[in-house]
Amino acid sequence: MVDITFIRENPDAVQKAANEKGIGIDISELLSIDEKRRSIQQEVDSYREERNRVSDEIAKETDPEKRASLISRMKQKKEEGKKLEDKYSEIEKKFNELMLKVPTVHAEDTPIGEGESANTEVYRSQDPPTFDFEPKSHIELGESLDIIDFEKGADVAGYRGYYLKNEAVMLQMGFLMYALQKAISKGYAPMIPPTLVREFALKGSGYFAGDTYNPDVDEIYKIANDEKLADGTTKKEDKFLVGTAEPSILAYYSNKVLDEKDLPLRICGFSQCYRSEIGSYGKDTKGIFRVHEFMKVELVSICKADIETSDAEHMEMLDLSKELHEDLGLPYHVLRIGSGDMSAGKYKMFDLEAWIPSRNNWGETGSASNFLDWQSRRLNARYKTPEGETKYVYMLNDTALPSPRILISILENYQQKDGSVKVPDVLVPFTGFETIEPKS
Repeated sequence: MVDITFIRENPDAVQKAANEKGIGIDISELLSIDEKRRSIQQEVDSYREERNRVSDEIAKETDPEKRASLISRMKQKKEEGKKLEDKYSEIEKKFNELMLKVPTVHAEDTPIGEGESANTEVYRSQDPPTFDFEPKSHIELGESLDIIDFEKGADVAGYRGYYLKNEAVMLQMGFLMYALQKAISKGYAPMIPPTLVREFALKGSGYFAGDTYNPDVDEIYKIANDEKLADGTTKKEDKFLVGTAEPSILAYYSNKVLDEKDLPLRICGFSQCYRSEIGSYGKDTKGIFRVHEFMKVELVSICKADIETSDAEHMEMLDLSKELHEDLGLPYHVLRIGSGDMSAGKYKMFDLEAWIPSRNNWGETGSASNFLDWQSRRLNARYKTPEGETKYVYMLNDTALPSPRILISILENYQQKDGSVKVPDVLVPFTGFETIEPKS
């Protein structure tokens, strides 16, 4: 959420950002509603002051007739006040609905364009490999090496279900543990957060398109079960499965006031992730390129409200992700994401993509984003400066490594002519083997 004072003072800049991000919002309409809201708020405040004054008079009045007159006046005031408060609640709802759509004004050097058209390559590690044989896809390798079962996965879990088996388990857990250990060595505190969360965690971090969950657009699984409490009563409350550790970690700091001397806070979260993929109907229907559940190591940084500091944190996180790809020996490149491909809250964004031979193209394996205070205002996460001023923290996140596409990239880039797959050197201590041999 963007500070309303900033919006009032910079309406043209905010409208320009919304247009360039492809977000349909009229800032002038928002400000008009804001003005009406403040005007009605003043009337409500005046009514409440008058109500309290009359209430005090009633308490002090000893004359029965005067007291009756005051009580009658109080009843009239209550009716007037109820109408005012209903009117305020209605306009406040409209105001909040629009405020949730207001975007962060992105960095000045953000490439401008619709959709993915403006995304720009800013770094490439190496050229994709060439093979002196016909390379197999991860689907073929998964079957011949007996390490992925797609058929039984779909039978048991449904569409996009899969089983990882045998060496694939150690390979996947190996690179995730490697990422976790490297992040810890760089000063990130490890955390395994809950993956079943309440609504505010996803709303606060911006994973709902609007004020509440919308199954038509939000790629999130909602859990329908009622919760049985310790005293035997039933609690009816929506719960959701997270698509990344980010919302759970950020929500850990909701309604907290941190101390500036303790910032930045750097956390690496390991979690299972769930995504409904409703927006990808018909895309990547085979294999594990696009799945409903996977594992991921996520980086989060919480820093003071300073652009230069947050930019430095952003680059440090991105460099860690780059280093992990390089350690694994995977060809990859980095994209600076353009305005039309950024979500509302993002100030600056980079994507990492590893090379996937069977696609003859790159596949996204990470994303690093700086939200400034857009998320912290929703979550009420603040800090106190040495001067005693309270400010909203800046929040950033970055994918260290996700499981499916890194696994795909390793299998396909490290495949050998005899059908085996070589294990990246840095992962051998985690797997206990150097190659995965064909089973058929």
